[in-house]
Amino acid sequence: MVKKIETALDLSKVRNIGIIAHIDAGKTTTTERVLYYTGMVHRIGEVHEGAATTDYMPQERERGITITAAAVTASWNGHQINVIDTPGHVDFTAEVQRSLRVLDGGVVVFDGVAGVEPQSETVWRQANTYEVPRLCFVNKIDRTGASFQRCVDMIVERLNANPVPLQFPYGEGADFEGIIDLFKMQLVTFEGEMGNDIKYHPIPEAYREQAETRRAR
Repeated sequence: MVKKIETALDLSKVRNIGIIAHIDAGKTTTTERVLYYTGMVHRIGEVHEGAATTDYMPQERERGITITAAAVTASWNGHQINVIDTPGHVDFTAEVQRSLRVLDGGVVVFDGVAGVEPQSETVWRQANTYEVPRLCFVNKIDRTGASFQRCVDMIVERLNANPVPLQFPYGEGADFEGIIDLFKMQLVTFEGEMGNDIKYHPIPEAYREQAETRRAR
C-alpha cells in the first residue's frame, strides 16, 4: 500500500505577481533577475541571446519578444512568489488581460528613457479594471537620456495616478551608481560581477535634502 503524503501549502504566504509593461521596457529581463537573485536559476538568461526562461517558444526566442504569458516560481523570506511574465506587444493584449484576473499585485515596468508609452497606458487601464494593486519600476536608468523624475511626472499626468517613490536613483545615465532607499534612508549599491553584493552607505550630503523632501511626501 502506498501512503499518500500531503504537503500543506499556507496560502497566506503565496503571492501571484504579474510583470506588465510596454514592449521592450524590460519585463522578461526583470523576471530573469528575480529568478537569479532568489537562487532559482544559476545563470541569467538574456533575451537577446534567446535564453530567457519564460520565453520558451521558438518564435519568442527568435524574435526576442514575449508572446504568451508564462509563470515561474521564486521563494523569498518564507513566501512563494508566482511571477507571471506577460507580453508587451499590443497584438497580445488579451494575454495580459487573462493574467490580470488572477493577480494579487503587479509590477509595471517603465523604460527610464521613454517613460509612459502607449501600451503602458493600455495595461494600466486593464489593471484598473481588475483593481490590481501596482508597484512601478523605472528600468534602464543607466541609459543615456534616462530621467527618473520625468517618468514619475508622466505617471501622474498620463495615467492619472499618485505614485509614492520608495527609492530614487543615485545618479542617472552614465553617472548611475546605486539607489537611495527612502525607508532605510541609506544609499544602496550593487557590487560584484552580477550586482548581487549589496552594500549600504550613508546618503551623500548632496542628496540628503532631496531624500528628506521625498520621504516627507
